[in-house]
Amino acid sequence: MIGRIIECNEDVSEGVAHLGATCPRMKVAFAETGPLPLRRRPDGFEQLLSAIVSQQVSVAAAASIWRKMKTARLTGPRKITAATDEELRAVGLSRQKIRYGRALAEARINYRALRGAPNEEIIKELTQVPGIGIWTAEIYAMFSLGRADVFAPGDLALQEAARLLYDLPKRPTEKELRQMAEAWAPWRSVAARQLWAYYHVVKQREGIR
Repeated sequence: MIGRIIECNEDVSEGVAHLGATCPRMKVAFAETGPLPLRRRPDGFEQLLSAIVSQQVSVAAAASIWRKMKTARLTGPRKITAATDEELRAVGLSRQKIRYGRALAEARINYRALRGAPNEEIIKELTQVPGIGIWTAEIYAMFSLGRADVFAPGDLALQEAARLLYDLPKRPTEKELRQMAEAWAPWRSVAARQLWAYYHVVKQREGIR
């Protein structure tokens, strides 16, 4: 069973309604943030390669590297495999990211098959590739495959948002937040959207003070 797929804003709204009906704090968060974004992305090799490029660099730096890669037509598996290390370094990839990009290209993932795979199988297959951790795999399942009941408890913004929204004495650990998220099933992906939105609202408000 793959569960619900989030394909449109109405799906997100259905999840918001469910969360608000079952958790008063989520209802409070929605009152602060208003409608949540759909955040659907394409699936496939490019999305995972882009995620690797974005690791441990600023958003602006990642965008700059990705633009150079697109211009050089180095965003497909065959192109990555055929390119020399010098060509990949020239567009801004580090030695480690070159290794990760090549590993992803050589993994020959069946992206079409992943669309119908259970969440656990998706996470297991993707995390076998060097450079793709659980967080990246969960984000891919959430936004590229539209899974409604996937969460990313290792995300620091989600941890901090949960601390603020539920008035916790400290930021929950990944294990603690994963346990908290069980209460948000079968709409954990929408709960993540809600917590991210709440985090940004609160942080912007704190910045004004």
